[in-house]
Amino acid sequence: MRVLVVEDFEILARALGTGLRREGLAVDVVLDGGEALERLAVTAYDVAVLDRDVPTVHGDEVCRRIVASHPACRVLMLTAAGTVRDRVHGLELGADDYLPKPFDFAELVARVRALGRRPGAGLPPLLSAGEVTLDPSRRVVTRAGRRLDLSPKEFAVLEYLLAAAGRVVPAEELLEHVWDEAADPFTTAVKTTIRRLRTKLGEPPAVHTVRGGGYRVGGP
Repeated sequence: MRVLVVEDFEILARALGTGLRREGLAVDVVLDGGEALERLAVTAYDVAVLDRDVPTVHGDEVCRRIVASHPACRVLMLTAAGTVRDRVHGLELGADDYLPKPFDFAELVARVRALGRRPGAGLPPLLSAGEVTLDPSRRVVTRAGRRLDLSPKEFAVLEYLLAAAGRVVPAEELLEHVWDEAADPFTTAVKTTIRRLRTKLGEPPAVHTVRGGGYRVGGP
């Protein structure tokens, strides 16, 4: 899941980015609405965590443009304006969820994950292929009933591959959706993570490399 955090209080913005990355999400952070629109024009995001009162382009207008031009991106409004009237207005703009400040970080993570699983992506509650089963809400992966201890990035890669339902996923696509703007496009991070994931999944191999194509779960 790739997330865009739009928050003008830089300390909070960086803390959100760091915390969400530790949860295995790919996160880009911007400090104003204009930069948010620039990022949205070139990157497909699953969820935008949007402070309503941001400079250059107000959060309300950013929300309107996301709804109009990026319908696959879910919007979580995160703002100090927490009255019922404020929440209703935010939802009327097209926001999918609304979380007033101050907030509990664990609740924020749960809401972001829930938005990423909303219909539109059309994903089932459990993702599976052969003996491998992944529960996105409980953050649990098993193979043949055996629970596996995956790092957040390994979990995110496996989740993305399982969601592709047998489609071959190029390394570049994994880098774009599972990593974030800080990732070096020439890095070996994808290969390294795939190698570690294969080791933890065990034999026979569950993640296959398709020469010249990428990776997929299941099949020869």
